[in-house]
Amino acid sequence: MGSVPEVFIGSIDQGTTSSRFLIFNKQGEPVASHQLEFKQIYPQPGWHEHDPEEIVSSVEQCIDGAVKQFETQGHNINTIKAVGITNQRETTVVWNKETGEALYNAIVWTDTRHQGLVRKLKQRLGADKLTDICGLPLSTYPSVGKLLWLIENVDKVKQAYEKGVLAFGTIDTWLVYKLNGGTKRNVFVSDPSNASRTMFMNISTLKYDESLIDFFRIDRTKIAFPKIVHSSDSSAYGSLSSTVLKGVPITGCLGDQSAALVGQKGFTPGLGKNTYGTGSFILYNVGEKPVISTHGLLTTVAFDFGGNSKPMYALEGSIAVAGSSVKFLVDNFGFIESSSKISSLAETVEDNGGVTFVTAFSGLFAPYWIDDARGTIFGITAYTQRGHIARATLEATCFQTKAILVAMEKDSGHKLTELAVDGGMCNSDLTMQTQSDLISIPVKRPAMRETTALGAAIAAGLAVGVWESIDELKVVNTEGVTTFKPAISKEESSSRFARWEKAVEMSKGWAHFG
Repeated sequence: MGSVPEVFIGSIDQGTTSSRFLIFNKQGEPVASHQLEFKQIYPQPGWHEHDPEEIVSSVEQCIDGAVKQFETQGHNINTIKAVGITNQRETTVVWNKETGEALYNAIVWTDTRHQGLVRKLKQRLGADKLTDICGLPLSTYPSVGKLLWLIENVDKVKQAYEKGVLAFGTIDTWLVYKLNGGTKRNVFVSDPSNASRTMFMNISTLKYDESLIDFFRIDRTKIAFPKIVHSSDSSAYGSLSSTVLKGVPITGCLGDQSAALVGQKGFTPGLGKNTYGTGSFILYNVGEKPVISTHGLLTTVAFDFGGNSKPMYALEGSIAVAGSSVKFLVDNFGFIESSSKISSLAETVEDNGGVTFVTAFSGLFAPYWIDDARGTIFGITAYTQRGHIARATLEATCFQTKAILVAMEKDSGHKLTELAVDGGMCNSDLTMQTQSDLISIPVKRPAMRETTALGAAIAAGLAVGVWESIDELKVVNTEGVTTFKPAISKEESSSRFARWEKAVEMSKGWAHFG
């Protein structure tokens, strides 16, 4: 091993359904991890909550669990130099800043209870100017609607607001606050990749914008917002006050989709990643100036590492149905006994046999935004087999990815040179080959797929000198990358896409009948 002792970085990955703690070495390989699922609370249809205290305790248990594993491998706990955090975005927590007590459950990013409130906001004078300032359109997605609902509907929150003791934060802010010991040290911060999802931050200045806060009619003297600090910072996030890693500094923080972009090393303009989860999230690095989309995409902060580097921005597009379409074939149609076998079923046929499946189970997201589209299968003949439908299902996510990338190219004026991929669906070679064929550029799949957690570790490691610079990271997680290259002509790709676009047109308006 030589005389230089190994160093490690811890990564808290706080997701929508589980919390995890991973420990990475300098090569970007995870050497230990621990995961815990926590309770999903659905009090009413469209409502989705988490217990904020349970989120914190699940993270603390994961830290202790992973470190135990780390030590049984013979590593020394003192070699863990710092900890990074990545988190579910938009999820909103409110607490009493004097006592540190959470005043209500966390309202999760998927929650739609405040739909009516958002509709009213859209009628307000100046609603059409918001996207230019903060990068996001008004919808139930950002944190602001959740916060306004809490102030209007929960007595404890309303009272704290009136008294001027209300603290607001996203999950990163709440975790940092609690892991530092709450009121004791009162570390109250957020990073720009998370703050850009609230609708309170000016996307160009990375500071809270008075005109936005005025639009939402919030009195700044009655509510505390976290200080916005760099995503990578050696002191702003404090240190752990409990767990076996007590005293270890927290030095990095990124929202989950930004963390995946960093973990895929999308550091320069023109690089992008797609995370194929239940839905699909595509982030595309557009460089040092925010690009406000005119093609149905969101503008977000990719990362802000401070020092001599400028903040980087991304365009973001989301697909509502990706992995869940495969689950649909298993659960609803009984095509196959498990999602992992969909690819082999699709491989029993040579092509889609003329079948196109628009998987618009609840409308279509970016870049179409067609609320009244519904799932529609076109081109069925007496020749159609299960394999054709399986293949058309996998292709649906690939086509929607292409549509988003086309929109990103139009918005940014840059063409993507390659697409980095992660998430469950990317395990299918057939799907990734199809993706490369349709977008006519290489698709790169890393062997180590924990890219979101790695992104948080990178942000933390850069702050404490585990890696000196972004250049040093080029060699991280390069072992065993699989590259899928286009195997069909651009003409063939265009004609397949034209057929998809026609199917999308024909799937419109179904929700209005009956």
